[in-house]
Order: sequence, then C-alpha cells, then structure tokens
Amino acid sequence: MAYQGRVEIELTLRPLTGADVDQYGPLLSRAFLHDAGPESQRELFRTEIDQNRAIGVFDGDRQVGGGIILKRSITLPGGDVVPFAGVSGISVASDYRRRGILTRIMRDQLHGLHESGAEPFAVLWASEARIYRRYGYGEASQYTDYDLPKGAEFRPGTVLSADPIREMPLAQARPLVEQIYAKALPHHPGLLSRDQLDWDTYLRDDPAERDGMTARRFAVHPEGYAAYRVKGGRDERGPSGVLAVGEVMATTPQAYASLWRYLLDMDLVRSIRGRFGSDEPLRQLLADSMTGLWQRHAALWVRIVDLDRALVARHYAAPVDVVFEVTDEFCPWNAGRWRLRADATGAAEVTSTEDEPDIATDILDLGAVFLGGTRLSTLARTGRVRELTDGAVAKASMAFLGEHEPETFEVF
Repeated sequence: MAYQGRVEIELTLRPLTGADVDQYGPLLSRAFLHDAGPESQRELFRTEIDQNRAIGVFDGDRQVGGGIILKRSITLPGGDVVPFAGVSGISVASDYRRRGILTRIMRDQLHGLHESGAEPFAVLWASEARIYRRYGYGEASQYTDYDLPKGAEFRPGTVLSADPIREMPLAQARPLVEQIYAKALPHHPGLLSRDQLDWDTYLRDDPAERDGMTARRFAVHPEGYAAYRVKGGRDERGPSGVLAVGEVMATTPQAYASLWRYLLDMDLVRSIRGRFGSDEPLRQLLADSMTGLWQRHAALWVRIVDLDRALVARHYAAPVDVVFEVTDEFCPWNAGRWRLRADATGAAEVTSTEDEPDIATDILDLGAVFLGGTRLSTLARTGRVRELTDGAVAKASMAFLGEHEPETFEVF
C-alpha cells in the first residue's frame, strides 16, 4: 500500500517486457529531467528490457516506478572478469515520491538476487549519494574529468610507437576496437565487459545526443585506439575547437603514449576534454602534471548481496586472516561474523564464525573497498570502520588493494 494525500492506493510490482517501453521510457526521462528520447533510443531501450531483468511498479495501469538489472561483467583485482548485477534505469514518478516505491524496487532486486543465487554483488551509478547508502551501496570507484590545453608536452624520455595511427570509420574500426578492448579488459580493474548489445549501446551515435559535436571518430593503432568527437570554433585568439575524448585503450605503453600525442596535437583544437579513471597514467606522461584542470567524482557504487560469495570472487594483494563483525539491516543474511582468509596467491575463502571479531563494519564499507580503490584504513579514520584487534585494519586494508585504482568511466 502507499498513500496519496489522505487516499490509500494499491501499488503492484511486476516484471516488464519491451511492450512497456512506451510508459517506462518517458518515466525514466522525466525522472532525470529530460524530454523523452527519439524513436531510435526507445528501440534500444526496448531491447534492453527484453534481454535483461526489468521490473515496474504500477498504480492501476500507470507505471510509477521501475528498474533494470543488466547482464554485465567487471574486472576485479587479480584480473578475473566476473558477472555482476548492473542496476540501471531506477526511476520513480515525481508525484509518487516519498511513498516507499524505491525501497520496494531495491528490496525486490537485492532479495531476488539472494534468493535465486544469482550475481553476488550489484553495481550502479548513483544520482545522489545519500539515496543508495540507505540500501547498503558503498562508493567503490571514482573518475576524473579533465581539460587539457592543445599541445601539452610529454616528459623527456617518453617513448612513442613507430607504428602509424589511422583514422577509420565505425564499420572498419569496430572489429579492431572490440579485439583491443577484450585484450585489455583483464588488466584494468573496474573496467566493464561488453557483449554486442553493450557495444551497440556504447557506439550509439544519435545526433540529438552529441551536444553540437561531430559523430564519433576513431583513431586506431595496432595496439590501441582512441574514440573521440570534435567541435570547431574560432574567437579573437584564433581556433577554439574542442576535442572530447570518449575512450583511450591500449595494450602497450608506447601505443598509449602515441594515441595521446595524436589527440593532444590535433589541428584547430584548443581544449582536450574527457573523463577516465582516477589514476590514469596520462598525468604521469605530462612534463607538467599540474597543467590543465582535473576534478574527481564518484563513479561506481557496489552493494555486496551475498558476502561469502562476493568476497571470494576477487583476489587479494597480501595474505590476510581477519574476522569481520558485519551489520546489514537491508539484507540481514549478511549480518554476523565472517572470517576472511587469503593466501599468498591471493585466493580467498570466507566462512561464518563465532570467533571474536577483529574489525567491525557495515556492509556498505565492504562494498566501498571491494574494487580495490578505497582503503579500509581511510574508512577507519572516519570511524565508519572500527578496529577491535590491534593491527587488523592495516593488514586487511593492504589485502583489499588492487593493482591500481579501478578504471570506471562507462555509465550504464
């Protein structure tokens, strides 16, 4: 039940099909303050609904809330690419807010994953941080927005590749881009897998969504590629074009440096802009690492659905044997004491235990450290994580670290 003013209303929740897109699409657009998209966008959304797990909340025949779980995989610390529940399209009609609809959607998703034994953790992009913390999601990665000047110099000694970079149309570039991405995927924690539908979504290029820029262009190297757009311009200082980088992926340092040199030296461009992971190597290539503008933002939020299955899905950077006292109000099966043991290979086992705890934490904090970017020791300094055995936080914090910070910039 929900309440509309003083009138009690009956809400129902049911799975959606592509036939529901005529209601769900506009609902989602309005929730995020947009007008409804073009027909091409609705067709893609219809396919996403049909091929994934979507639910809707209805007041009679009217849809007033909804959400989708996408079929995606992500690279975890240690290099394994594992499935996760990609939570997307969460929306509630503006005139039905504050009536428990979002909580109902979250419960159906998270409890459904647990009861079916599906993916052991869920991931989303949060429109507002405080919303999803209530449901046990922890901020697990960040991305960096950057704005660099044309011609920014590399540090002395930077080695470029001798292989050429070629501009290619989408049809020619796509198979090469997909191959390079697949090769790079295991080496980039936080990077998402892409099947053909995911590539179709990523490569979608509707003119209405370009913000005045060109269609996506591809610069392809034998061991890497760059996807970008440009927008020309001129003012009293001369050419003022903008180059917006969508993605740079490379399998060797030389290809990586060459692709960035190519982008930074583009004619008629004044500003190179985009987003990438928070410890992107580009900054270390620059002669002046303080050049340009850099700003960090929250990226992926992780919700541990089944603690025992999730924590063994990744590898650990150091041996560890620690007992966590975990609280979890929304998914109570995770609450209690859990022993995490990881050996020198990084493989782990997780078991329920009655032993005295070494660390007390909430489930959202385990989600925050899961991808290896956020430090458990940092959370302990805020009081969110409590050390009960001397030295336990330092050891566990080291074990949870990844090879580098998660690289996450693809919104789903």
